Amino acid sequence: MRIGVAQIDTTVGDFEGNVQRIQAAYRRAADLGADVVLFPELAIPGYPPMDLLERPAFVEANLRSLEAVAAFVDGPDAVVGFAQPNPAPLGKRLFNAAAFLSAGKVLAAHRKALLPTYDVFDEDRYFEASLEPTVVSRPYGRIGLTICEDIWNDPAVSCGTAYREDPIARLAALSPDVLVNISASPFHVHKVRTRLELGQRIARRLRVPVVYANQVGGNDGLVFDGESFAIGADGALLRLAKAFTEDLFVVDTAAPGPRVDAQAVLHRSAASEVVEALCLGIRDFCGKLGFGKVVIGVSGGIDSAVVATLAARALGPDAVTGISMPSRYSSAGTRTDAEALCRNLGIAFHEIPVEPVFEAFLSVLSDAMGGAPGGLTEENLQARIRGTLLMAWSNRNGALVLNTGNKSELAVGYSTLYGDMVGGLAVIGDLNKALVYDVARDLNGATPVIPVDTIERPPSAELRADQKDEDSLPPYPVLDPLLDAMIVENLDGRGLLARGFPRDTVAWVTRTVPAAEYKRRQAPVSLKVTQKAFGVGRRYPIVQRFREDLG
Repeated sequence: MRIGVAQIDTTVGDFEGNVQRIQAAYRRAADLGADVVLFPELAIPGYPPMDLLERPAFVEANLRSLEAVAAFVDGPDAVVGFAQPNPAPLGKRLFNAAAFLSAGKVLAAHRKALLPTYDVFDEDRYFEASLEPTVVSRPYGRIGLTICEDIWNDPAVSCGTAYREDPIARLAALSPDVLVNISASPFHVHKVRTRLELGQRIARRLRVPVVYANQVGGNDGLVFDGESFAIGADGALLRLAKAFTEDLFVVDTAAPGPRVDAQAVLHRSAASEVVEALCLGIRDFCGKLGFGKVVIGVSGGIDSAVVATLAARALGPDAVTGISMPSRYSSAGTRTDAEALCRNLGIAFHEIPVEPVFEAFLSVLSDAMGGAPGGLTEENLQARIRGTLLMAWSNRNGALVLNTGNKSELAVGYSTLYGDMVGGLAVIGDLNKALVYDVARDLNGATPVIPVDTIERPPSAELRADQKDEDSLPPYPVLDPLLDAMIVENLDGRGLLARGFPRDTVAWVTRTVPAAEYKRRQAPVSLKVTQKAFGVGRRYPIVQRFREDLG
C-alpha cells in the first residue's frame, strides 16, 4: 500500500485557499504513485475554527469545499478532515470527521471518538463523539481511520486526560492492514518525541503500520510543527516529514526501504525547536492577517533583542523596524546595544527620546496632583509613553507591533498595562527568562547578531536610576523553575514547598500570580511553545479570593 502524507498549512475559513493547497498536494502525491493521500484534521475549514463552527454559513462553505475536493479526486483516494453535520435531533450539531474520497465521491466518513477538552482544546463544545470504528476496504488494503485524539489513550504516554473508551481496541477488532491518523497536533517543546513513542506503541500493539498526517503552520497563538510520520508494524520509523514547513512523502508499507534515523530530531535542543516554532508563528500570524511589516521597541535588553532577531529571520530585515526610546534612566550601554542590534540585523532603526513627553506629563500631573507623581507612577508613565509611540508608528505605517514581554514577567505582573504590554502578538510570551537567554544564544550561533553585552548585562527595565529586575523579583534561577512547576505542572503552594523552593518565594508567588490575572486577560496573544501557556489553555478567574495555606 502506497500512502501519501500531505502536511499542509491551512488557514481557518480560507476555504478557497485550503482547497487549492489540498489539490496541489494531491496532484504531487498522485505523480509519486500514491494509492491514497492523507490530509490533516479539519483541513478544509482550517484548525481550530472555534465558534465559527456555530455559524451555519461557515459549515455550509465547508461542505461545498468538500464537494470541490471530491471532484478532483480522480486518481488516488484521499482522506481529508471536515466538519460533518449531525443528522440526529439530539446531541451536538457537528462531527469532527474524516472523509474517505474515491472517484469523485465520499466513500466513507469516520467521526472522531475522543474529543479533548484540556489545555487549548475545547472540542466537546462543538462536536458530537462517535465510538463507531471505521475501516475502509480497498483493492490495495484495509485502512483503519482515526482522527488525532483517537490514538491518545495510552496510559504510558502522557496526555491531557484519561479516557474510559479505547478507540484503538475497537479498531483492532476489525483487523485493518494499516492505521492512519489525520491530526492537528500543536507544538510544544519535544512533543515530536511523545508522538513518535505513541505511534510506535500502537504499531507494535496492533502489529500494523501507523501513518500520521499532521498540520503545519500557525493559527492565532498555536503553532503546528508538522513532523508527520510513518511507522512500520515492528515500530521502526519509516518516514518523518520536515518540521515547521509544508512537506509531502509517499511510503510503501510493503517495501518501505531504509529506516529513518531520527536521532537528530530526538536530540534537538529546546532552544532550537523554539526558534523555528516562533519564526513560523510570526510569519503565519503576520501573513495570514495581512501585515507585511512589524515594529519593535528595542531597548538594548535581551527580550527585545530576541524578538527583533526572530522577526528579521521570519519576515526578512526589510519588513522590520526597531525603535529605541531612551529616557533619562537609559544607560549608554543599552542605547548603543539597541542601535548595534538593528545594524547587525540589517533592520531599520530610529531613536525617539521620550524625555520631552515625559517632562510634559510630569508637569501636567504635578499640577493636578499637587506635586510630582513619583515612584511607580513615574515608572509606568515612561512605559506608557513608549507604548503610545509604538502604536502611533503602527497606525502611520501599517506595521504590527510585536510585544517583547516574557512569561516570567507576565506571570507575576511585572509589566505595565497600555505600556510595555502593547502589541498585536506576544512573540516570547510563553518563554521564561532562562529560555529567552537560551534562545538568544541559539540565534547568535556562529555569527552573533545580539551584542554580547545585551546577553551578559543584568536585566533591567531602566525606569528608575540603577534599577535591576532582582530589586523587585526573586532571582530568575529561582523564579523560573518555580513558575514552571506552578503553571505547567499545576503544583500548589505545598507542592512547591515539597519540591524545595524557599517558603518566602513560594508565599510571594502564590499571591502575585493570581493577582496579575487581570493584566494577562488584556495581554496580546502569545505564541505557545510550552505545555501550558497563558491564554485560552489556562482558565483562571480574575476576581477570586482563594488564598493557599502553606501550613
